[in-house]
Amino acid sequence: MLKQKIQTLAQNYLEEIIDIRRHIHQNPELSFQEYNTAQFIASILDKFGVEKYTNIAQTGTIAYIKGKNPTKKTIALRADIDALPILEANNVAYKSKNEGVMHACGHDAHTASLLGVAKILNECNEDFEGTIKLIFQPGEEKSPGGASLMIKEGVLDAQHQTPKPTSIIGQHVMPYLPVGTIGFRSGLYMASCDELYIRVIGKGGHGAMPENCIDPVLMTSHIIVALQQIVSRIASPKMPSVLSFGKVIANGATNIIPNEVYLEGTFRTYDEKWRAEAHQKMKKIAEGIAEAMGGSCEFTIVRGYPFLKNNENLTQRLKNFAIEYMGEENVKDLDLWLAAEDFAYYTQVIDGCFYRLGTRNDAKNIISGVHTPTFDIDEKSLEIGAGLMAWLAIQELKN
Repeated sequence: MLKQKIQTLAQNYLEEIIDIRRHIHQNPELSFQEYNTAQFIASILDKFGVEKYTNIAQTGTIAYIKGKNPTKKTIALRADIDALPILEANNVAYKSKNEGVMHACGHDAHTASLLGVAKILNECNEDFEGTIKLIFQPGEEKSPGGASLMIKEGVLDAQHQTPKPTSIIGQHVMPYLPVGTIGFRSGLYMASCDELYIRVIGKGGHGAMPENCIDPVLMTSHIIVALQQIVSRIASPKMPSVLSFGKVIANGATNIIPNEVYLEGTFRTYDEKWRAEAHQKMKKIAEGIAEAMGGSCEFTIVRGYPFLKNNENLTQRLKNFAIEYMGEENVKDLDLWLAAEDFAYYTQVIDGCFYRLGTRNDAKNIISGVHTPTFDIDEKSLEIGAGLMAWLAIQELKN
């Protein structure tokens, strides 16, 4: 049976997939700087004898696995390839060699898994009709998001004698799911993400003579507290929203009131109309408070990724296929996740499903969350990462 064939291939190729992952992990590159990573991906695809096209959005790559009757239908699979500006704290043989840069979000695992998919599918191309398009995408971690650039360069269009993809599937590690399990959520899943940059401008002076100052620190404290009304009193309780500030710089001293305070934060939600309304209200509140207290406020919003919605019908099909492959007890339901993902751009254009791959192993102390210096995965997960995705792709082509 095809399922057993794919499972056997995934098991047989696990060590090779692990080697690929470790090479990428040791040689991380930041968003839109993944030149060596792209060359490595191309070399592996060449080794596997897979048709490829490089230099898309500079460091992106697409590849094709063509079955019988390749123009019948196309679906797409996506992996991201960039790393984060984090100093790795793991003491492992495959620790990052690029100090201050780390694959702390599992993109090395995503890329290795998709390369494993390429090898598996290349050996199963007599078992399906149509084409499977593999997208190795740069810059997921940095605005404007590599997905948006890849779309502009036509990765969701008819290309290279293949039709437009009818759907796209993405996979992401999940350190809160145990290895051997995966998770799906139909409908709304991940939030939009906007970056907030604020300058609160006053008049500095001696801390012992505040009457001669217009205190931007005090203004800022009022602004931060007042802006929480955006979530607690203005947003509908039925609409999940998050407003957080992670950076506040008031460069004074114990006896110095500074001239200005600088803030950075994030706003996330699941509705475009409310998103736009919240932007206006945030600016109005901040600017109004600053003006009322004698200062001024420069409020800049950098619009980030849209919210991610998994197509209900596609997601239910893939979940059923996953149950066939792994067993119902290993396929979990996911809750809303207010992190952001540029895979959302693909789902604005075609049907998409973004699911989670369990990588946690408490016995091995592999428990750290993504975007932390101690993040790692149980590499046994790569067997499912490659095998399941190959199975889902073939089954969805048959649909």
